[in-house]
Amino acid sequence: MGYAILEAKANQQPNPIEIGQFKLDTKRQHFERLLDIHQYILNLIELHNPNELAIEAPFFGKNVQSMLKLGRAQGVIIAAALSRQLPVFEYAPREVKQAITGRGGASKEQLAIMLKHLVGDLPMGLTEDATDALGVAICHAYRSSGPVELPPKIKNKAIGGKKKGNAWANFLQQNPDRLT
Repeated sequence: MGYAILEAKANQQPNPIEIGQFKLDTKRQHFERLLDIHQYILNLIELHNPNELAIEAPFFGKNVQSMLKLGRAQGVIIAAALSRQLPVFEYAPREVKQAITGRGGASKEQLAIMLKHLVGDLPMGLTEDATDALGVAICHAYRSSGPVELPPKIKNKAIGGKKKGNAWANFLQQNPDRLT
């Protein structure tokens, strides 16, 4: 399970405070692991005192048992947030990819590359779950805070790029409210 804590201010690029993953003990029973998730989320909430929680919306998979377990875990996370009066927001994977890369069909690798451009080097050893969580958090920051100033290295590439089909240039043309 990945998580990301951001500081997000209107008209500014979100600043990552903590990014990581929580590894569940596979030797513990399923319900015990749900309790572990609940406690871990409560600890993060107490430590960082966030204003909101964003979570990735469930997606359809072929394995019903996996989907059931994922749904339970998401329910525990949502319940932990609501028990601390945090509003919860949910974003579909395509919406996250669209907000970060400008393409809803982007690969996880493309998402990770764009996240690195947005926030700088990510800690070594992060799982895809952690980078996905960072993507959800940044997507929420974009959706809730309005336009942001792009980091100079991206802003220059997007505006100064001479290549046709430049993904950033296309993204900015389609989303002018993202550039201040």
